[in-house]
Amino acid sequence: MRSHYCGQMTTEFLDQEVKLAGWVHRRRDHGGVIFIDLRDREGIVQVVVAPEQKEAFSKAESIRSEFVVLVKGKVKRRPAGTVNPNLRTGEIEVEASALTILNRSEPLPFPIDDEFHEVGEEIRLKYRYLDIRRPEMLERLKTRANISRYLRKYLDENGFIDVETPCLTRATPEGARDYLVPSRTKPGSFFALPQSPQQFKQLLMMAGVDRYYQIVRCFRDEDLRADRQPEFTQLDIETSFLVEHEIQALMETMIRGMFAELLHVTLPDPFPRITYAEAMNRYGSDKPDLRIPLELVEVGDLMKEVEFNVFAEPAKDPHGRVAALCVPGGAVISRKEIDDYTNYISVFGARGLAYIKVNGEGKEGLQSPILKFLPDAVVDGILERTNAKVGDIIFFGADKASVVNEALGALRLKVGHDRGLVEADWRILWVVDFPMFEKGEGRLSACHHPFTSPKAETVEELMKDPHNMLARAYDMVLNGSEIGGGSVRINSPEMQKAVFNLLNINDQEAEEKFGHLLTAMRLGCPPHGGIAFGLDRLVMLITGAASIRDVIAFPKTQTASCPLMDAPAPVEPEQLIELGIRVAKTKE
Repeated sequence: MRSHYCGQMTTEFLDQEVKLAGWVHRRRDHGGVIFIDLRDREGIVQVVVAPEQKEAFSKAESIRSEFVVLVKGKVKRRPAGTVNPNLRTGEIEVEASALTILNRSEPLPFPIDDEFHEVGEEIRLKYRYLDIRRPEMLERLKTRANISRYLRKYLDENGFIDVETPCLTRATPEGARDYLVPSRTKPGSFFALPQSPQQFKQLLMMAGVDRYYQIVRCFRDEDLRADRQPEFTQLDIETSFLVEHEIQALMETMIRGMFAELLHVTLPDPFPRITYAEAMNRYGSDKPDLRIPLELVEVGDLMKEVEFNVFAEPAKDPHGRVAALCVPGGAVISRKEIDDYTNYISVFGARGLAYIKVNGEGKEGLQSPILKFLPDAVVDGILERTNAKVGDIIFFGADKASVVNEALGALRLKVGHDRGLVEADWRILWVVDFPMFEKGEGRLSACHHPFTSPKAETVEELMKDPHNMLARAYDMVLNGSEIGGGSVRINSPEMQKAVFNLLNINDQEAEEKFGHLLTAMRLGCPPHGGIAFGLDRLVMLITGAASIRDVIAFPKTQTASCPLMDAPAPVEPEQLIELGIRVAKTKE
């Protein structure tokens, strides 16, 4: 039907007869000559229909935006002064000799052209097939395909085998709610959609696959944000007989090569590494955005003896923290802006936001409602430690360490963006040495997942001090977003049972839920480890999209629904009867 894509037309095809098919992006009538911008997935080309071509001209008069047409014509150079340098096809045009209308279009619910139009996301998702016609959206999907192609090629060339794992599996405790699928053949029993292929990929290592990968769909029934979806895609990787730094080296080379080939960006070799403890201490986050040159500074030791209990009590509390954040040039921040920042960090549990403005030299140049509570020596120590200069502002956080880290970490990002301090760059790093466990609801929970190996050689070493045990876990962080997380796994059934026990999973429950894994560990389990990359999030960052919904062809809304297919939806009563399910009525 067609000989080429519209976007392929360049001076290379001058005087050649071509057949092009696509959508009418725009139609213009200039003094008896009709110009059509014809669009397909590769780009736009200008088609000229002259009155001499009577049949084609008659049809061209009737077409409108988004009609699907077929054009036959000759490629010509554009007249002087009409070249469009912004288009790949901007030096040529196609003089139409024939035009066929393949399909008409009714008026669109929103325009598809080169101008920005404020269109609600619900409408965009309801008519997603129209939204994807926009060149910006098509380009994102092509970038996603290029990223997947590169990752597959790299892994194939490095001895990894692409293996599919099941989508119908068993419910397991992996941190979020499972999506459940009722079984017709076993009434009252349910499959679960996998939150990740974690257990299957470990079993593949025990099966001798040695190096596995899969670009796989995962499902989590959790509260949604801009970078979360109920179904998402990850690049899942597992290896045998490699330790942390060897796995990290392989992954670094892959990501570095992808950025070089697709973006022509040179990432550092090797990637910087910081420990979890250092990341929390300096940035208040385990996924620090290094593009923002602001750091938290510990000042608790200076505050222990002050008569200001807001600072003194957290400073003396072993689980407390008093930290400062110095913002260069921040003395111009108004009281209203400070109040807004105070309200902003209250979401993270902070009960206030103290500050000192450095308006001039000496103590007389300082401005703050808390100065009267602080001895001169303490103030001098704060100024010296934060390296504050005239024109700066120092913000303080004082509370439980977790509250201070979360609040000041969020404030660091907010102020950095508000003050234009974010560098236009790619900043990538590894965060390592995560805690093995975290406290929650009176018991321990796994920081990563229950199959992560502790930094302990024996069960006795683990049990000696589990609360302070570190994990052999690592995250790759890009511009403040975690793009990949992994660990070396437990390969001893005794160690795995000990970790389960610490997580309040007794031996009987462990055998019921994870007996398949424990049995495999007893039958010759190699040391193994891996990582999983969030493909949607990686594509979002690389394309500069605001949300992962903009890089997924058919995403869900923030309420986990699909306006396009009107899903989820009720089903016929017969289907429920067949599955042995009755829907409980709820009070609205």
